[in-house]
Amino acid sequence: MAHEDKGTFLTVAEVAEIMRVSKMTVYRLVHSGELPAVRVGRSFRVHEQAVNDYLQASYYEAG
Repeated sequence: MAHEDKGTFLTVAEVAEIMRVSKMTVYRLVHSGELPAVRVGRSFRVHEQAVNDYLQASYYEAG
């Protein structure tokens, strides 16, 4: 089966850095189901598209 580029999976620390929040905030989003993640062993990986989708849906227009 040919390898297809499906994007990149990020660690919780990488997601926290991108979103400028704490790792605990990312864990809360994952556990609440707001941010989909895959469990790999004892850690989580979040698809970069899921991060982009979450941020896009979270935009707030003031005024």
